Amino acid sequence: MILEGELAPGERLNERALGERLGISRTPLREALRILASESLVRVEPNRGAIVAPIDRADIEATFEVLAALEGLAGELAATRISDAELAEIKALHFEMRAHHARGDRAAYFAANQSIHARIARAGGNDVLGETFERLNARVKRVRYAANLSRARWDKAVDEHDRIIAALEARNGPALRAILESHLAGKRESVLAAFATGRPAEAYD
Repeated sequence: MILEGELAPGERLNERALGERLGISRTPLREALRILASESLVRVEPNRGAIVAPIDRADIEATFEVLAALEGLAGELAATRISDAELAEIKALHFEMRAHHARGDRAAYFAANQSIHARIARAGGNDVLGETFERLNARVKRVRYAANLSRARWDKAVDEHDRIIAALEARNGPALRAILESHLAGKRESVLAAFATGRPAEAYD
């Protein structure tokens, strides 16, 4: 609901209403809110409850800069260290992601997309890098989801993923690093362009 913009930045979260809608009690709901807070999607305010975390341009810009460097390094390491089994799993996710793109299912596409990026980060064999990447990526998950609202941008992202898989299969570390860094730069530019138009919560095209 937050990723798709149904719950807007700054909106206060009514626990009773959410619990009724989701069919759960307050205990698991509060645990979910705690996890979302750790992912920078929710802000829990003492004695006031939880709100959808506002989107901060400076934080998003800085996070994307670090993510590009991390993902580039992860890709270069993965190209030389990935196992055949890990490569097969990533390729399977890629085909699944392409199928979701063809059907126009953005939510399912995004889930597969994020799994691919996380698995590449983990395939580098550096747990510190993988954990750091996943933690920082959670900070920009909302805007990464929205980055493909434009069909042209979405199509371009899929083509870039084709190149990512090709470089990974070829075990070409420098090429994979360059593609991943460019891929992140494209998303960053789309997000920042939306801020310039005053529509950071609506579209990133």
